[in-house]
Amino acid sequence: MRECVGKVTHYFNRLGVAVIEPDGELRVGDLIHLYGHTTDFTQWVGSMEIDHRKVDVIGPGDQGALLVVKRVRRGDEVFKLTGDDRVEPTVCTHL
Repeated sequence: MRECVGKVTHYFNRLGVAVIEPDGELRVGDLIHLYGHTTDFTQWVGSMEIDHRKVDVIGPGDQGALLVVKRVRRGDEVFKLTGDDRVEPTVCTHL
């Protein structure tokens, strides 16, 4: 199953970090698909922060910073993959 859990609101190129405003819950260890006009890749959620503090979960009302393996853009959608849609990422990352 593919569930939209939020959108990218900002991207820090030098750090490789996306700021996400979630509509649903996102946890470290989840497999996500980032998709937009020129963005299309999957990765494992390895590191997230809120206000420069590491967290394991972000949810509605939070603005979480997520380490990403490729460039993303403002407005890109973040989908959580579960069940049959949960396949290996198109980009290899280490947790």
